[in-house]
Amino acid sequence: MAKLILTHEVTGLGAAGDVVEVKDGYARNFLLPRGFALTWSKGGEKQVESIKAARAARAHASVEAAQAQAQALSSKKVKLEVKAGESGRLFGTVKPADVAAAVEAAGLGAIDKRNVELPNHIKSVGSYTANVRLHEDVSAVIDLEVVAAK
Repeated sequence: MAKLILTHEVTGLGAAGDVVEVKDGYARNFLLPRGFALTWSKGGEKQVESIKAARAARAHASVEAAQAQAQALSSKKVKLEVKAGESGRLFGTVKPADVAAAVEAAGLGAIDKRNVELPNHIKSVGSYTANVRLHEDVSAVIDLEVVAAK
C-alpha cells in the first residue's frame, strides 16, 4: 500500500490535502502520473497545510452562501444548447465543463466543473439532472434542458 497526499479531489477517494493509502498500482499508474497526488513524507505536513488552505480559499466562504447558491440552482432550469442531428442525437456528449459554463451563462454563479456529477452520459436532447457539490455539506440538483443549437 502506498501512502499519498492528494493534490486534487478524487471522487470516491478524498479531497485535496487528505492523506490516503491506496494500492501501489493505482498510485503508480493513475494518481501520480496525472498529478492528483504526491508521495507522503515526513516533510509533507507543510504541503498538506498549504493544500488545505488553498482548498479553503476556493471553497465557499460559508455553508450559508453555498446553501443560497444551491437554492438558486435548484429553483431554475438551465438551458444547454449543443449541436445535434435531426433525430435529436448529439454530436458528442455533454461534459461537466459544458454544464458549468451553462450555469454561469444563466447567471446562477460560477461553479467548478470538477464538482459537477452527471449520473449518466447525455447523448440526446431532452431533460436531465446533474448533481453539484458546492461545499462539503451542501450539494444541489440542477435541472438541465438540452436543446439542439440552431
